[in-house]
Amino acid sequence: MKLKLIAVASLLLCVVSGYADEGMWLLGRLNKNKQVKQIVKEMGLKTPVKKIYNPGGQSLSNAIVSFGGFCSGVVVSADGLVFTNHHCGFSSIQQHSTVAHDYLKEGFVAQTLSEELPNPELYVRFLVRTEDVTKRVLKGVSPTMKESERRQVIDSIASLIAHEVSVKDSTLVGMVDTYYAGNEYWLSVYRDYTDVRLVFAPPSSVGKFGWDTDNWVWPRHTGDFAVFRIYTGQDGKPAEYSKENIPLKPKHHLPISLDGVSNGAFTMILGYPGSTDRYRSSWGVELAIEESNPTVVSIRDKKLNVMRKYMDASDEVRIQYASKWAGTSNYWKYYIGQTRGLKRLRVVDKKVRPVYFYSVDISEFAVNKLKDRGSLSATAIVTNVQDFIVNVAKGLKIAENKNMSVL
Repeated sequence: MKLKLIAVASLLLCVVSGYADEGMWLLGRLNKNKQVKQIVKEMGLKTPVKKIYNPGGQSLSNAIVSFGGFCSGVVVSADGLVFTNHHCGFSSIQQHSTVAHDYLKEGFVAQTLSEELPNPELYVRFLVRTEDVTKRVLKGVSPTMKESERRQVIDSIASLIAHEVSVKDSTLVGMVDTYYAGNEYWLSVYRDYTDVRLVFAPPSSVGKFGWDTDNWVWPRHTGDFAVFRIYTGQDGKPAEYSKENIPLKPKHHLPISLDGVSNGAFTMILGYPGSTDRYRSSWGVELAIEESNPTVVSIRDKKLNVMRKYMDASDEVRIQYASKWAGTSNYWKYYIGQTRGLKRLRVVDKKVRPVYFYSVDISEFAVNKLKDRGSLSATAIVTNVQDFIVNVAKGLKIAENKNMSVL
């Protein structure tokens, strides 16, 4: 799953429903691209772009973190408090819960620093800088290469670029990710903190109010938040958990405002989204509607039924499987809703079906031997294979990040 710090702008706070003139930009492009600067200015942005992202200087992006590699968070105090979603902290809350101390059900609050609970599996990641490395990554490839050869060269160069970061500074992590189906490659440099402690979690009756019924639905009335704190070594640098560690003194934090927002106000969100299928072909959308989405829903439905049986019979099992249940049901509901939406909006009919042919290098799959290389049927076959591979890869990455099964 791509986890880049990205700016999303909208003219309405509730972008899910109603009209919204949206945009999503890598911060590196937001800072350098004149066209993007003009767009956000016309949309209502009054803050100088340099105050949003300014490598080496003070900016809003200094307060935004990738939470555990699968969510976003924001530093809200001078002593390292981080706000994130309740569902993002759910697995950590679950790991601290027992039948005697059911923090999932009852909530949790640390009255003092010493009562805050460590989470060995958790980390937060701050973006230091990001830059376009497309030319360097693609320098070693040629049009005559097989896809497998091209992939090997790209992966090798990308790994080298990322490795150079930690060689120069062992406290930093480099990652090279691809965008726009391999047309762009960006290096992002991060600093990770691994001592992250639970400070506050509302009871699930608040944090997951509405449960699966309200999930993915707007409007919602869920108190979907949790509070953690980042700790460092005595020297202020990242360090493994120790009782001697101290709260982080962040470069920048965003204090909480109770003023609210006005209707129609310009809204910009900084965060670490996963990925988008907005550019998927009509064939890929059709495959999702008819094949992949129903398959995922069916399998997850069966898994949920099995888990429900044993979770209902035992509080201990309920707590042990709470996080796995939440993760499974989350995308069970998502794919049900996505399929309904794609059908209702007739997305397949609105997308242009490509008439060109993609050749993919797949062992034991004779794509290159198809005689009718320019036909729509051939295009559909190959595009569906590509979409399948992309979705499997995406599923494996999500499973790796969240320690969960693909389906």
